[in-house]
Amino acid sequence: MSLILTAHGTRRPAGVAMIGDLAARVGELLDRNIAVAFVDVLGPTPSEVLSTVHARNRPAIVLPAFLSRGFHVRADLPAHIEASGHPNVLVTPALGPGPGIARIIYQNLLESGWHSEDSVILAAAGTSDRRARADLDLAATLLSTLTGSPVELGFAATGTPTIRDVVANARRRGARRVVVASYLLADGLFQERLDDCGADLVTRPLGTHPGVARLLADRFREAAASSAGRLYQRTA
Repeated sequence: MSLILTAHGTRRPAGVAMIGDLAARVGELLDRNIAVAFVDVLGPTPSEVLSTVHARNRPAIVLPAFLSRGFHVRADLPAHIEASGHPNVLVTPALGPGPGIARIIYQNLLESGWHSEDSVILAAAGTSDRRARADLDLAATLLSTLTGSPVELGFAATGTPTIRDVVANARRRGARRVVVASYLLADGLFQERLDDCGADLVTRPLGTHPGVARLLADRFREAAASSAGRLYQRTA
């Protein structure tokens, strides 16, 4: 069975390298090779990787390394699977949101120098998708439970409020320090926007944390164990 980690994609070499390193760490935990595919910006695409796997007559598990159930997870990825012609593909749930990811964000906050009196903003790329927005709200709620104080949402790209506006509003309310918790998987343009948003502290992308590799490895294991009832069915 082939294991495929699917991410968004970025033109920044550092971000591409980060996803490659993450896949390598997952592969070490599973003692398996992990292929990487990107749904946007660059290749190889999931359909290209799956076509190669199909040619070898091997079933596949595709893990969407996305932090919400946005358009890429609900529409782009199924379209790629359909285009590949592969009849035996299992797609796992997206990486986030969830308690495991929330704990990693919290650990990143602690390691960055966050204090309990700081104003915390969870910063995502953003979305116009209703279900993805609900996922982001859930992620903020889970993080708030761990920090013991409210956590606001800010967006680096799509939607409002923008991360700059949320930081500025926190300052106007008298926040002593503003800390931005990155809800991004890898380096790229959006992380750069977080770094430049005017906050006192900005955490690193989640893919740099070793706990993410463990979460992904566990997700692959769970999918392999339950594959009989969760195969993607290619339409005729």
